[in-house]
This record gives sequence, structure tokens and C-alpha cells, in this order.
Amino acid sequence: MKRTAVIAFLALVATVSTTPADAAPPLIDTARGDKMIAEYFSRETARLRDRCLADVKSLDDWQAKRQVYRKQLLEMLGLDPMPQRTDLKATITGKVDHEKFTVEKLHFQSRPKLYVTANLYVPKGVTKRLPAILYVCGHGGVKKKGISYGNKACYQHHGAWFARHGYVCLTIDTLQLGEIEGIHHGTYSAKYAMWWWNNRGYTSAGVEAWNCMRALDYLQTRKEVDPERLGVTGRSGGGAYSWWITATDERIKVAVPVAGITDLENHVVTGCVEGHCDCMFMVNTYGWDYPMVAALIAPRPLLLSNTDRDGIFPLDGVVRTYSRVRRIYELYGAKEKLGLLITSGPHKDTQQLRVPAFHWFNKYLKGEDPPIDVPAERLFQPEQLKVFAELPSDSINADIQETFTEASAPPKPPTSAAEWAKARDGWRKALLEKSFRGWPRQAGPLDLKRVFSAERQGLRLSAYDFTSQASIRLRLYLVEPVGSASPEAVVMNVLDKQGWTEWLASMRPAFETELKDETLPKADPKAFETVRTWIEKRKCAAVFVAPRGIGPTAWNQKERKQTHHRRRFMLLGQTLDGMRVWDVRRAVQAVRSLDTLKDVPLVLESKRQIAGVTLYASLFEPNIARLELDDLPTTHRGGPIFLNVRRYLDMPEAVAMAAERWPVTISQTDLTGWEYPTAVGKKLGWEAGRLTIRSKGR
Repeated sequence: MKRTAVIAFLALVATVSTTPADAAPPLIDTARGDKMIAEYFSRETARLRDRCLADVKSLDDWQAKRQVYRKQLLEMLGLDPMPQRTDLKATITGKVDHEKFTVEKLHFQSRPKLYVTANLYVPKGVTKRLPAILYVCGHGGVKKKGISYGNKACYQHHGAWFARHGYVCLTIDTLQLGEIEGIHHGTYSAKYAMWWWNNRGYTSAGVEAWNCMRALDYLQTRKEVDPERLGVTGRSGGGAYSWWITATDERIKVAVPVAGITDLENHVVTGCVEGHCDCMFMVNTYGWDYPMVAALIAPRPLLLSNTDRDGIFPLDGVVRTYSRVRRIYELYGAKEKLGLLITSGPHKDTQQLRVPAFHWFNKYLKGEDPPIDVPAERLFQPEQLKVFAELPSDSINADIQETFTEASAPPKPPTSAAEWAKARDGWRKALLEKSFRGWPRQAGPLDLKRVFSAERQGLRLSAYDFTSQASIRLRLYLVEPVGSASPEAVVMNVLDKQGWTEWLASMRPAFETELKDETLPKADPKAFETVRTWIEKRKCAAVFVAPRGIGPTAWNQKERKQTHHRRRFMLLGQTLDGMRVWDVRRAVQAVRSLDTLKDVPLVLESKRQIAGVTLYASLFEPNIARLELDDLPTTHRGGPIFLNVRRYLDMPEAVAMAAERWPVTISQTDLTGWEYPTAVGKKLGWEAGRLTIRSKGR
């Protein structure tokens, strides 16, 4: 194939575009995309729901899988491998006295310089070891004049009740709302937009789970505590953290999570994800529904508590979760150890929820069940419970997301072909198992259908619809010279939002009638003439395709909806970019299924972040003639976003993997960032032109 046939086509169109860069974009009709993505989320949620615990037919089945599932959960929380249990450096900074108990104000370091502030409620007159409760707080921050007193001040009434009734209670602050404020909202809030958390397999839920584990370590050092009688409770966010610690740490013997769990249907389909920050979710690599988390607690005593009008933990999902996990308790012959408490009310910390929780702990941690006649009430001012007079200067709480899960180190160039093959195969395996596990197991039929074909000014424009996966129907456009023989090459352009607008502008002068279903920008006659001349002279065909959520399938453009749709993908064990890789693969297959193009050299071309999507698609499809990538990011930090990818590799390694298969040309202003694939090529003796890094415009 002639090299001139594959000059970067998209760059050419963008260069000649006469549409002002600051022109107001047309309003996009998203009805089609909104319907499509809603159907997709519903279908994918049902798929994960139906397989949740479906393979467990007996207690032997469950026990054979239980440790595997526990290891998976630890991994999805960023805790596999488990961090080192370093010195807690526990420090008591002061005490508050009550006639029946003492409150110790303390802090410990769950990892070096990762501080956890806490209050320890200890009954007076202790003569024997007592059961202990780890109380994990929900989102109830207390701030005065810019000073955070921690959510432990908001939830102090729980610790006080336990201490007045013969328990030691350790109430710990959370990362976001503690005295030293960190971040829970990395992907929840546009303020942060830290989508790279997904790349790193990081979730603030993992930090909370780890802090809970270290809190148990601390409790077991206390002479007042019976280390074999530990329980956990908390509401809202604290309810979720109760699930994480109980499912991952066998030291918890009794659990009462309050308003802290529901199922995927509520989160993804009903939309509860939009009311929850990242600390509520593991990175769902293995595609779990939430009853799986609850099942790991069996057969230990577990009371699910909720209100009947909770808007972010709806009753129907709580009941579904309870019903599924009940079967696991029944396999153990322990159904009496699983309880479901529903009281009247909204998402609120009420006495009606607290009293049954107290009964549950009395029964299963103390072996007694006396009447509850003392209410849980706040007894102290927030200032009395503050741990630090001055916050430590060495704290890493605000930046723990940078180090909690480790990114892979930049690899050294291989010393041999065998060493390279081992690294390459390991990366490919990691991508399939950890990043793209959410791809369909079976591709299914493309069901390729031609929508229209029209000829104008020497060009033929044809539109084809194809099925990427169930509920995802995409369109590709084929542009060919009229009356030509078989093209010398077909250049498939994978478009982002900007590229889609530029392409429509270039086609509108001739094909406005045929493109009536699209939201059309201002026509760009100069760009059309450039496209026409390029295709005719080079005897090429050009294909244009936009993956899901772009162009024909764009959904609601409001920032909040865009954000939470991306979070829905993560809850399903996917990412939007990861599923766009699948879309590009299916588009390649669709092009290859056209009789006139199946044997024609196929060039893949793309720009900016979507170039990274195209790059990864090329790793899993055969018979690509060449990749032309413009402004490909040198790292995944800003995108594309794939689950866990940075735990294993980064963009330069992916470029090396692609260049081993097909020639790759990268055009950019700064020529640095590709030293690794260049070194691999030298070691493996790649021919000239296998990897080309060139300045834009050349």
C-alpha cells in the first residue's frame, strides 16, 4: 500500500476547516442516545443481578468460592496486596470525663502519615474485658469558622450509649469529614473530576476499609477490650464502611449496617448513584451485585437496618439484597442470625433505628437482652471532642489517592525478545482480566444494515447501522469516489465530539438531506472540497464512526448527567472509554464484513484522547494496515480511562504492543514521551517506519 494513501485525514480536514473555533455549537438532540443508554444500563444491571450467587447451589459450593470472592473484594478496594501493618503510633491527646465513662481523644496512623482521628468511649470501673464496638461515621461533618471537628462529633451519641451500657466504643473519623480533611468525591464531583482513580483501581472506600482494619488493630491492644468480641455499626456512609470491614475482616463478630447498602438496580437504574460519593463503592472489576458483599459476612450475626422512605437506599433494593443473602445463611443453618429491620421515615438517624441495633449487639456480643430505657443523646460540645490542637504538617490525608494504590513503574526496555514477549503477554492478560472484563463474553451478530446511499459531486456517502452489543446500535458512514474500482485503502476515522462536528461540517455542503437525522453544524464548503479531492486522488475510501455517547448516540449533555453516567459504567465493572474500545473493535469488524472492503488494507486514524481508545482496539483486532494517531496522550492520567490499567501499564507500553503488530505513526507537537516503544523497537530490530514519531504538520 502506498504511504501517501494514509496521510492523516482528520488532521487535514481540521486544518482547512473554516468554522470559527469559538462558534456556538448547535443544540444536540439526545433523545436517541438517552433511550439507548437507559436500555443499556438496565440490561447490564440485570445481567449482573441474575448471575449474583447463581452458581451457589450448596454450602460446599459457597465455601469453595468464599475465599476467592473475599480476595476479589480486597482487590476491588485496593487492598490486594494488603498494605503493610506499620506502627500505629497511637497517641492520646486528651480526655473528657463523664460520670459513667471517659472519652479519650486519640489519633493513630493507619499507614505512615495517614492519620485517623478518633474518640474512644470507655466505661468507668472496668474489672474485666468488655466487648467493643467500632462505630464508623456517616457524612455528618461538623465545622465551625472553617475548623473541622470531624464527623465523630456528629455521631457522638452512639459512642456514649455503648459506653453507658458496658461496651468500649471507638468512633473514628472518615477521610473526607475528619479533622484532617481528605477527598471522597474524586469522580462524584466535577470540582475534582479525578477519573484517573478508575485507572489506578482506587476508591476512597478502600481507605475507609483499611482505616477500619487498623482501628480493630488498635482496639485489640487495649486491656479493656475482649479481642474476640468485636462488632461494627454505622449509618449511611458508616453503614457502607460496616459492610466493607465485616466482609473483609473476620475479627468482626456482629454487624449492624444502617442505611448503607442497596443493589445495583437502585444505584444504576433507579439512579441512587447520583446521591452517593465514591466511598460507597468498590471498583467493580469482577462485576458484582451488592448481595455478594453481604454474603461474605455469613454466618456471623447481621442486622440490615433501613427506613421505608430512604431516597438513597430505597426499600425495594434493601429487601432484594436481604432476600438473596438469606439463602446463604440458610445454607449454614443460621437464618436466625440474619435480620431485616425496617422503620418508618426518611434517610435519617432515628431512635427507632438505634434501639434494635442495641438489642442486636446485646444479644450476640453479650448474650443478654435487657430493656433499652436510656436514649442515645449528644452530651458534649464538638470542641470537647477535638483531637488536635494543631493539625500535623506531615499528613498525607489530602493526597492519599496518589499513593494508596500503586501505579506500575515505567518499565525498562527488554533485554531479549523472550523478555519482551513475557511482558507483552502479561499486559494483554491484565487488560482482558482487569480492564476490559466488562466486554461481552460473546460478540453476537453485527446485524449490519445499510440505511441509505447517495451520490453528490463525485462522492458516494453510505450509512450503515450495526450492533456493538445488546442495546448499543451505532452508525458508520462510508465515503467513496463515485465509479471507482476497489479502493487502494480504507481509512477508518474514529471521532471524538470535536471530530464529529468537523466531519459533519465538511459533509453538509453536499449531503445535508441525507444527514437530516444528525444535529448539523454550519456547513464548511472548503473542508468538503478538501475531502473530495483527497479521496479521489488517493483512490481511498473513508469510514467515519463515533463510539457510544458521541454524535448520533450522544446522551444528555448536562455535566451532572455525563458525570454519573460515567460512574454507572464503573458500577457495572466497565468504563465508558473501555466500552468505546469495544465499539471500535466492532466497527472494524463491520467494515470487514462489507464485501467491497473486506480485503482492502485498513488504516485506523484518530485524534486526542479517543486516539488512545483506537490504539487499544488495535491490540485485539487482526489485519490492521496502519495506525495514524494525532496528539495521543503520553499517559493515562487524563484519559482514556480504563479500570485498573495503571496498575499494570501506561500508554507507551500500549504503543509498543501495537507497533509490534502494525506500523504506528504518532503526530504531536512535543516529540517526547515515546522513549520506551522506541527502545523496544531497536532491541527487537523493527524495520524502518514501524514506529514513527513526527511533528504535527509534517
